[in-house]
Amino acid sequence: MHSPVSASVPEWLVLPDDVNDLVDGVWPAAAHRAADGALVLGGIPAADLVAAYGTPLQVIDENEVRHRAAAVRSAFQQAAERAGTTARVYYAGKAFMNSAIVRWVLQEGLRVDVCTGGELEVALAAGADPALIGFHGNNKSVAELERAVEVGVGSIIIDSEIEIERLAAITAATDAVQQVLLRVNSGVHAETHDFLATAHEDQKFGVPLSDAAPLVARIREIPGLRFLGLHCHIGSQIFGVDGFRESAARVLDLHEELLAGGHVPLLNLGGGFGIAYTRVDDPTPIDQLAEGIVQAVAQGCAARGLDLPELAFEPGRYIVGPAGVTLYEVGTTKDVVLEDAVRRYVSVDGGMSDNARPALYGAQYSARLASRAGSDEPVLARVVGRHCESGDIVVDYEYLPADVTPGDLLAVPVTGAYCAPLSSNYNHVPRPPVVAVLDGTSRVIVRGETLRDLLARDTGLDVGHHPEGAR
Repeated sequence: MHSPVSASVPEWLVLPDDVNDLVDGVWPAAAHRAADGALVLGGIPAADLVAAYGTPLQVIDENEVRHRAAAVRSAFQQAAERAGTTARVYYAGKAFMNSAIVRWVLQEGLRVDVCTGGELEVALAAGADPALIGFHGNNKSVAELERAVEVGVGSIIIDSEIEIERLAAITAATDAVQQVLLRVNSGVHAETHDFLATAHEDQKFGVPLSDAAPLVARIREIPGLRFLGLHCHIGSQIFGVDGFRESAARVLDLHEELLAGGHVPLLNLGGGFGIAYTRVDDPTPIDQLAEGIVQAVAQGCAARGLDLPELAFEPGRYIVGPAGVTLYEVGTTKDVVLEDAVRRYVSVDGGMSDNARPALYGAQYSARLASRAGSDEPVLARVVGRHCESGDIVVDYEYLPADVTPGDLLAVPVTGAYCAPLSSNYNHVPRPPVVAVLDGTSRVIVRGETLRDLLARDTGLDVGHHPEGAR
């Protein structure tokens, strides 16, 4: 049933029939509760993971990542095959770039998308074939472009006129031939947070459609550059295909215009496919999304009498987001009496340093007790972190069992994307480890920081003389 609508309880917040349930699509498919009510991730009870690694702890289900990577690759490649073309699928490394995850997605048949020199080096160190890497970024340095050309990156996505001339100089000096795409803004953007809408004109990424043709002409003049096609990304956390359909129609008009000057073999429509963070989110199934987007392009090409180009897509959040669960320990609880409700504040030992998305975007998350099942009625709760900020909110609105108490373990799902990459040392809090789980085994894939690590960066301190508590 629905909770009462009030200033304190949003209309979308649903009072669960079972305050211990794990909603399908929000939690990793293998997540479940054991007979004693404890949460089990990747075959391991949450309490056992915490006993081994401490809290906060980010847990990544390897099988979930692999399954979702394989599913998205299959969905787009099969949809493309039915339409008479082929499709490339890149993993958008900005969601979570780590050598283990790079190896998993490569083994599942994906390519890798990077947007900085650091991400490029991680992908290379993990064994990625440079030819399978796409390099994004609105401010690639000359050194980064030189490195990309040197190692033979498969494609560089040009984001500005300046990058064209930088690449012209680099390829002339090295006698290299570099494949490139041009990122354009279609004027269509996702109906989401303004900071996530990356295809409207007043923003830092890409070039307007009206400016693209002369830039492509310049690219084609340069002996060291090979123009592959256009790239357009309309935003993040998108449900449905309407935005993709409209954006593709606009980009295809430019695609048709560019064909008069030479081949345009590839069209990259980016990513941004939405996932469920709460029980009320209803993302489009990936098979339907792939079919709808590919058919929109196919129909647009047919209407213009064009051959269908090879297509490319760049999911990141979709692959790794639902694979992640963050475990916290409850430190304090207190009730705050509001005008029309009572809210239980549940403070945990992490917060905006390990998940900045609620503070940055107003992102909504879910939470469940992890060390046991709750046995009391649900209460309106807000899960907050330990940082000295009123905006340090982990889960803004949730129902938790009234018997939640200090020492309980709390689990927040769908933290596989962007949480670790955006983590910080705010208030001198060490960043937590990331542990991969697979069929009852676990291993650290990102080492957690210690207080000694933080102190070692302060050049005014001799860490060797600090007490044991600084470890």
